[in-house]
Amino acid sequence: MNSRVILTCAVTGAGDTTAKNPHVPVTPAEIAEAAVEAARAGASVAHIHVRDPETGGISHSTEHFREVVERVREADTDIVLNLTAGGGGDWVPHPDDPYRGGPGSDMQTPAERHAPVGALLPELCTLDCGSLNFGDAVYINTADWLREHARLVQAAGVKPELECFDLGHVWFARQLQAEGLLDGDPLFQLCLGIPWGAEADTETMLAMRNKLPANANWAAFGIGRAQMPMVAQAMLLGGHARVGLEDNLYLRKGVKASNGQLVEKAAGLIDSLGARVMTPAETRAHLKLRDPRTGKIVEGEA
Repeated sequence: MNSRVILTCAVTGAGDTTAKNPHVPVTPAEIAEAAVEAARAGASVAHIHVRDPETGGISHSTEHFREVVERVREADTDIVLNLTAGGGGDWVPHPDDPYRGGPGSDMQTPAERHAPVGALLPELCTLDCGSLNFGDAVYINTADWLREHARLVQAAGVKPELECFDLGHVWFARQLQAEGLLDGDPLFQLCLGIPWGAEADTETMLAMRNKLPANANWAAFGIGRAQMPMVAQAMLLGGHARVGLEDNLYLRKGVKASNGQLVEKAAGLIDSLGARVMTPAETRAHLKLRDPRTGKIVEGEA
């Protein structure tokens, strides 16, 4: 069992959820406030997507990310920032021409995906590790694109969180490590319950965990009603955990959640099992992340 848990809050995501829960933040100011709310509730890390402030839909704007980062850094509550770099991979074949994208497609090059990370240098960013039938779309990450993206993240000195939605993604992440494209101990996020990737259950989590490199740090999350069970399961198997409105909109059946409520519930669950949540400072030391105040890598355990 892991006795010190890094608890991430994924505060908004990019899904069509804004009409389903009024607490899902949309504007950069709302997303920053959600990250601060999560920090005050006890989260170690805030995982950040941005949205179009007018429509609530997908945004890849560096300026939207910049506003979020600056607002969070100016707040009086510390939290590690993890910016998504996994946008721009959605592909839906056009019904009249399968060689081009139809409605719902949203593609970016590795350089475009990396642009906000390279400009803002958060402590963490995501690096997805394979393609996937993601609901009714295909999430595209070709091997050479992922190698290019890994090189960009490595050159920026940002630690990648390796997003694995299926067992083959873990295999490819190990390949990136073998090719020297990952520095230090790798950090994995096992993403469970997304149709049609890895299922959110004990057997699947254990199978993926058992394929991780010996020096890996890892976390896992489940979506929807699997969110809290996967918090407990990840901790019991030696990992870290993630909650938040990107992955689940409900505190319990019929009760819509806020990000702070989900963090508080997860932290209480972790505490009830005999562990505790790491502070942001402890998280930076444990993962050897860059301190945003000094720009230097934090060494040793806090």
